[in-house]
Amino acid sequence: MKMVSSEERAALVALLQVRPQGLRWGEITAEVVETGSAIAVWHRLVPPTLVDAPGEVDPLEAAAHDLEEWVGQGHTMLTVLDGRYPERLREVHQAPPVLFARGSLLDGDLAVSVVGSRAASKRGLEIAASVADNLVREKVTVVAGLAAGIDTAAHRAALDAGGRTVAIVGTGINKVYPAANRDLHQEISSRGLLLSQFWPDAPPQKHTFLMRNATMSGYGMATVVVEAGEHSGARAQARMAVEHGRPVILTDLVVGANHWARALVSRPGVHVASSLDEVLTIISNIVSSKSAIDAALQRLIYA
Repeated sequence: MKMVSSEERAALVALLQVRPQGLRWGEITAEVVETGSAIAVWHRLVPPTLVDAPGEVDPLEAAAHDLEEWVGQGHTMLTVLDGRYPERLREVHQAPPVLFARGSLLDGDLAVSVVGSRAASKRGLEIAASVADNLVREKVTVVAGLAAGIDTAAHRAALDAGGRTVAIVGTGINKVYPAANRDLHQEISSRGLLLSQFWPDAPPQKHTFLMRNATMSGYGMATVVVEAGEHSGARAQARMAVEHGRPVILTDLVVGANHWARALVSRPGVHVASSLDEVLTIISNIVSSKSAIDAALQRLIYA
């Protein structure tokens, strides 16, 4: 993948803001990926006008202005055509057209999502922290959504262990949600990576958190669901991870409490763990398999 020019970025932002012909973001993303150029898509979908309407700002100029403002706020914006866009995330059909980042981007980031209930039990919090701590020991990045409960425990444990954690948030990157995680939000952006697929000042909304869950699943190699309810975002992420062909690890806490978890157990790639050791053994096998596949691909490429 190439380095994307500022003109290409502005064209993609303009497409997403104008949504020509009423196209949804996912449809615009597909058009841009297939064409390989947001500028080309813009010129194909937006007919030129001889004279701008009085008082109206040219959409491309407005998008370029927004880009300048976002860069001035300290954000890195990646488009789906950027070489630094997370490759694993690009593979899923819900890949966001743009990502806003603060912190360190790593190529081929080996990452596992640790997710669960906001109203977590003491045991759930302990499991989340232990899983995150052990992932760090295996040099695996801990991904979570910066929510209260399980997410916060996982982020905090990863940082305390001196490891890397990525927070994929359900709001714009300028927003802090929940407010109690303001310090954690700042710490992750300086010591790990903060990612958002929404415009920087976008507020929290119910649908944005489900979109965030799809991105978390796409970013990581696997999802560990520590503790969750029947209608939680963790349930949605587990389902989407199965769709993405990513392993899902459910603790016995989740399976014992939820019909959806018991129904999911029969699906390929879904594992049940009744102890921390079982969780870590499954993750170790996933990482080893991923490393073996990558090594085989490298041999084929350079043979």
